[in-house]
Amino acid sequence: MSSSDSRCRVAVLGATGLVGRTMIQVLEERNFPATEIIPLASSRSAGQVVKFQGKEFITQLPSREVFRGVDIALFSAGATASKEWAKVAAEEGAIVIDNSSAFRMDPEVPLVVPEVNPEAIFKADGTPELIIANPNCSTIQMVVVLKPLHDRFGLKRVVVSTYQSVTGKGKAGRDALESELAGEKQEKFTHFHQIAFNAVPQIDVFTDNGYTKEEMKMVNETRKIMGDDTISVSPTTVRIPVYGGHGESLNIELDRDFEIDEVRELLRTAPGIILQDDPSASLYPMPLTSYERDEVFVGRLRRDYWHPRTLNMWIVADNLRKGAATNAVQIAEVVIAKKG
Repeated sequence: MSSSDSRCRVAVLGATGLVGRTMIQVLEERNFPATEIIPLASSRSAGQVVKFQGKEFITQLPSREVFRGVDIALFSAGATASKEWAKVAAEEGAIVIDNSSAFRMDPEVPLVVPEVNPEAIFKADGTPELIIANPNCSTIQMVVVLKPLHDRFGLKRVVVSTYQSVTGKGKAGRDALESELAGEKQEKFTHFHQIAFNAVPQIDVFTDNGYTKEEMKMVNETRKIMGDDTISVSPTTVRIPVYGGHGESLNIELDRDFEIDEVRELLRTAPGIILQDDPSASLYPMPLTSYERDEVFVGRLRRDYWHPRTLNMWIVADNLRKGAATNAVQIAEVVIAKKG
C-alpha cells in the first residue's frame, strides 16, 4: 500500500497538546493517506476542534469503540494514558505508535527510529507489531547521527551533553518561560528552578545512581535501538531557555580511525541529516536552524584534541518534530508502505 493509493483512519491521542498538534500538522504536510483524523484527548480538552486538510474534527474521549476501525493510532498523552489505551487500541486492530515512555524498554515492543532500525517495526512474518514505541527526543536525534558512524567505524563510547528546549516539557514548559520573561512568578516544578536567563542541569528526577531519568533514557534507549549493548553512553542533560530545538554536544570514541573529510562525506549523504560545517563562515547548526524542520543538523566536526579515534560534533533537531511527531509519522509511513 503506497502513500499515493492507500487510505486509512488515523487516531491521535493527545491531539490538543503540543506534540499531538504537531503530529496532525506533520501528517498533513507529508500528505499521509488519511481518510479521517480522529482526535482524542482527556475530558479537559474533549470538544475542541482540530483541523486537518481543510476539515474540522471534534476531539473525543478515548474509548474501545472509538478505536474500532482505526488503522494507525498515534499516542502522545503520557505514559499513564498509553498504558490504559494502547493495548485496547491494538486489540481493536489499530497499529499503535506510542510517544510516551510506557513501552520503550519493554523487550516485546520495538523502539524505532526509521533511519536506524526500520526492520524492527515488523515481526518475522512481515506483519507490523501492534505496539511500536517512539524513543525519547534527545535519543532520536543522537542515534540518527551515530548509526552511519557505527556502521562504518564501530562505536565504543559516547559522551553527550544536551541543551534542551522548554517545549520538551510541552505547553507547560513554554508557558513557564513566557511567564518568567514577563516578570511573573511560576511554580518551579515545571523546570525545577527559574528557566528564564538560566540553564538547569536536571531534566526529570534523579535516580539512585546520580543520573536523571532523562539521562538514563539516553543510555538504555541508544543500546536498544542500535542493537548493541556494548555501546557506552555518558550523558548530562540540561534545560535551556529556548522555545524549540534540542542541541547536543557529542564526543564519540570509535573502534577504527577516521579522516574528518571521510566523516563529513558519510554524514552529508546519510538519511535524515543535513551537514552545516563551515567554521570560516560561522556556519553550524543552532536551535533556530532546526525550527519546523524534520532533519538532524550536524556541524563543528573535529578530532578530539587528546584521544585517538575520537570525534567531536554538535547536533540540533526540532524536538517536537523529529524528536517526537515526525519520527512517529515516519514509522506510520513505513507501516503503510509495507502493506502495499
